[in-house]
Amino acid sequence: MTEHAHLRLPGATRPVAVITGPTSGIGQGYATRLASLGYDLVLVARDEPRLEALATELENRFATRSQVLVADLARESDRERVAARLGEGVEFLVNNAGFANSGEFWTLPAAQLQAQLDVNVVAVVRFTRAALPSMITAAKGCVVNVGSVAGLIPGRGSTYSASKAYVVSFTEGLAGGLVGTGVRVQALCPGFVHTEFHERAGIEMSSLPKALWLSVDQVITSSLTDLEKGRVLSVPGMQYKALTTVAGMIPRTLAARLNRGLFAARGRT
Repeated sequence: MTEHAHLRLPGATRPVAVITGPTSGIGQGYATRLASLGYDLVLVARDEPRLEALATELENRFATRSQVLVADLARESDRERVAARLGEGVEFLVNNAGFANSGEFWTLPAAQLQAQLDVNVVAVVRFTRAALPSMITAAKGCVVNVGSVAGLIPGRGSTYSASKAYVVSFTEGLAGGLVGTGVRVQALCPGFVHTEFHERAGIEMSSLPKALWLSVDQVITSSLTDLEKGRVLSVPGMQYKALTTVAGMIPRTLAARLNRGLFAARGRT
């Protein structure tokens, strides 16, 4: 098939990856790994100085060209700008941006809960829809939607777990429709990862056993390995593979109690 006219950045010959939330954690890990694999990048986040610093670092290390796209994904107008860029063509999309809240559901402002839904769910669906046509035309492409073990085992908070369960179900359903197109999709479901995520959410994690922590590098390596193997659901770490397998074999009410006991869901939303 003919190559989509806008897949490359102007004047460049490398494939393009779009990553949301790349200024820290899994998003930054994915940006670095894809740059090392020969991708140019479109970096999407709110923090322009950190985006520019990352773009400069990746250019110096890997000769990667980066387009910085400053956007707040809780705003519809910003989501539409990102979707428009995706509509021009892209070969790899990482829907990584997302956040949790501390505090109980009934204490949080409705606007804050809506923003969480917009970032964790609405943006994922909108961006995936925008990216797929050019990928299908080219008969190649990858979409990684970052979910969470919280989307597989109920009980860790309410709206966050629900948003990640949506991401998992959406991705698994979409994978069936994409069979034979050359486009791969994945729901990446890490457990606890050493990032800024919990600190930003105001969630205390000091009591979590060390054995449950994963590194960003572990998560990215697992994701890419599973993509190559055609696995739609990627759960990094043997400890989390075991936990999610056990949770899938027992009644949901028991799984929820187990999860609350392990991960202390109180004060999370």
